[in-house]
Order: sequence, then C-alpha cells, then structure tokens
Amino acid sequence: MNASFKLPGPKARELGELLRYWRDARSKSQLDLSLDSGLSQRHLSFVESGRSTPSRQTLLDIAQALDIPLRERNTLMLSAGYAPIFAESEWSAPEMQSLTKALERVLRQHEPYPAVVMDRYWHVVMRNESAPRFFNHFIDLEARKPPRNLLHLMFDPKGLRPFITNWPEVAASLLQRVYRESIGRVIDERTGELLAQLQAYPGVKAEWRQPSTSSALPLIPIGFALKGKRINLFSLITTVGAPVSITAQEHRMECMFPADDESERNYLDLMAKKTRRNRAPARS
Repeated sequence: MNASFKLPGPKARELGELLRYWRDARSKSQLDLSLDSGLSQRHLSFVESGRSTPSRQTLLDIAQALDIPLRERNTLMLSAGYAPIFAESEWSAPEMQSLTKALERVLRQHEPYPAVVMDRYWHVVMRNESAPRFFNHFIDLEARKPPRNLLHLMFDPKGLRPFITNWPEVAASLLQRVYRESIGRVIDERTGELLAQLQAYPGVKAEWRQPSTSSALPLIPIGFALKGKRINLFSLITTVGAPVSITAQEHRMECMFPADDESERNYLDLMAKKTRRNRAPARS
C-alpha cells in the first residue's frame, strides 16, 4: 500500500478508471481483488472496461475489499449512477450526539494533560481545558483564527517551533504521519495542499517525507523547553471503530502524555503556576 498515492482529479470520475486507481493504490491485481471480494475476475474485468454495470451491493463489496474511505465510496457510487450512501453530518447533528459526548468524556478524563480532536486536515475541532492552557505558555492562541491547525502550529517559526528542542526530528515524523494517517492511506487534493504549505516553511527538507529507522526509541517525543525546563510529550491516537459516517471516519483524538518522570514533574509544575496566576485576581 502506497501512502504517496494521490486521489484522481475531478475529471477522473469514470467507474472503471476509479476502480483501477484503487486497485493500483492497494497493489492488487484483478485476481487479488476477485479473491478478496468473492466476485469473478471476469466480472471485475467487465466492470472496469464498462461492459457490465455493477449493482450497488457489488460496488460496496468491491469498496470493502479495497478498503476505500467512505467519502470516496460515495464518489464510486455516483460514478456508477447511484446515490451516495454515507452521510457527512455536522458535529451538532442529533446522530452525532453519542460520538461527541463520548469524545467530550475522554477529553475531560485526560486532564490535566492536553488532548484534542482533529479533522482529516489537522484542524482542531474539540479540545480539553489543558490543551490551550499548556500551549498558551509558548504562544498566544487567541491571535490565531480558528479553526487552528496543529501542524501549522508546529511548523510555523512564529508558532511552537522555536520552543521544540528536537524540531527537525518532530517535523520529519509529522510529515510521515500525514502520509501514514491520511484517510485510506492516500493523499487527496487538500491534504496535498497542506503538505505543500508545510514543506514551504524555512528549513523543511524534502527527504523528511521518507521513514527513518535511525532512532532507537519506540516513538519520537516532542521536546518542549521553557525557562530552562524541558517537557517531553508523546501522543496516543484514537479513531472511531467501524465508522458508518464520513464525519466519524475522518476525525481522530490525540492525547498527549509525559514521556518520562522529569517531564511529568515539570509539566505539572508549569500548569500549577498557570492556575495560580489565573486565580490571583479572584483573591484580590
């Protein structure tokens, strides 16, 4: 599977071309797809060549076998003349309440450490109270218009970048994450634009997109430094299991944890000082 694959452009909407694209993206032959989907290779060949019109269920079986993202499954349906199946709901929609309540609960339970919910383009759509409290020690988040993009905060020389002690390693790992965690492990147009914007920042090297095996650590922590104190944090990523809506599939939660005991002590001390400063006016 190649995470550097880019989705076909707006003109590439013929069913056969889309199916060939997804087979190539998943490195599958027609025979492989036949075995995975339970459809005959002859039938698949006829569908790709336009000699046969598949049923809705056949298309769903093919999409499932190719692990096509829900948004792109809708595109596949439209290319065959069928109506889209998977909904894209607003966060405030009634059908999203169970998910948003669960996310809010996890965000609260992760206090006093930062946690955020992001869309597929790394825009922060939800966060707990500790996330802005921590980041505001380094930059003024209010000076940045929402939705705030976590990647731009990390790459921008006027953002968090000057406070990250191991920024080259972090930047390289984040670029690789964009490719690795892209929906369906392919790059759509907006993700491609985001990558281009990140790579346009000063000091970003093209080779950082390639995975590195030089680190002896099981993860690459983000090392923050402030007033001589270091705080190393790492993240755990949570996604929705078995999503049936585009919105559910395209959002994920990132929870940050101290990477070592010293970082935990420094982090808690920093957050406690911030709390005391916030409460000072109330005591006067």
